[in-house]
Amino acid sequence: MRTKLRWLAAAAALLTGVLLPAAPAAAESNGGVRVMPLGDSITEGTQVPGGYRIGLWQRVTAGGYQVDFVGSQANGPASLGDHDHEGHPGWRIDQIDANIAGWLRTSTPHTVLLHIGTNDILQNHDVAGAPARLSALVDHITGAVPDAEVFVATIIPMGNSGQEAAGRTFNATIPGMVQSKQNAGKHVHLVDMHAALTAADLIDGVHPTAAGYDKMAGTWFTALKSVPGSIGTPGTSAARQLVGAQSGRCADVPGSADGTAVQLQDCAGAPWTPSGNQLTAFGSKCLDASGRGTADGTPVIIWTCSGQANQQWTVGADGTITGVQSGRCLDATGQGTAAGTKLILWTCNGQPNQKWTLRAAS
Repeated sequence: MRTKLRWLAAAAALLTGVLLPAAPAAAESNGGVRVMPLGDSITEGTQVPGGYRIGLWQRVTAGGYQVDFVGSQANGPASLGDHDHEGHPGWRIDQIDANIAGWLRTSTPHTVLLHIGTNDILQNHDVAGAPARLSALVDHITGAVPDAEVFVATIIPMGNSGQEAAGRTFNATIPGMVQSKQNAGKHVHLVDMHAALTAADLIDGVHPTAAGYDKMAGTWFTALKSVPGSIGTPGTSAARQLVGAQSGRCADVPGSADGTAVQLQDCAGAPWTPSGNQLTAFGSKCLDASGRGTADGTPVIIWTCSGQANQQWTVGADGTITGVQSGRCLDATGQGTAAGTKLILWTCNGQPNQKWTLRAAS
């Protein structure tokens, strides 16, 4: 009975999304290949905000690729480097299709990740006609952005046995549809997402657990790597070195634990990735003023990204890096230049120990 109630609550949330779609958010741009995650609440990340996009972002950046998620919606944790998407809870294929032309004009994606059809099954909305609606949607995408790579996923399993059977019937039509588009010369690719998860990966009979979403992320990433150019070329990551003008050494951290001090070291690798006003390391750790301190001498550390103002920095044209919360500059303690010199906040004074350059590793 509890399982049934959880499933009914999930279905109600999906249906509510039809009446109250997520509000649009300001677009976020991180450069790189424009990738549109497109679909319903499973793309939005219901139950686990950010959903598969969290694990996909981590895999893409760790692999040395540079992408820009695009879409009119945005959500997810601070550790997700780009929050944009086109996931609409409760929406069916026809609702996505009714809006797709405008979204494509605005976002101009090079790559589209399409997972849609779950709500057609859950709402019992002309289920027999769902394959034709999906085919038409794919045609509209390829017609609007003919050079884009369009990845069409089978829908993930559902906890209700009757709906799962309908989902399997729907999924069985997708490989032939994709093949027909390929035969017509369109850049359309099949992703068997249903095979990647089981009912045990669902938190409520509809939406994945965090582990389930991560399985989706791995499946998307494998598919993307199989199509050259769909996420660019490895080695064009946004990761940068942070080089001190006075010392010639790099701001670095010897480990990924929260609270690890940032210090000068001989430059090796490129640990920092600019993301908005944050500088991230190890995928989910941010350059941070310890304890949200604002006073001279406050240690600069790394901490799990939270979006707080003490993790926000302004990179100035004069080479200074200034804390948004404190207004103080990133400073090598005592104008030190030796390896191991700790970085702190200090009143901006124009000295070379407060000047930095973000550069790609040579």
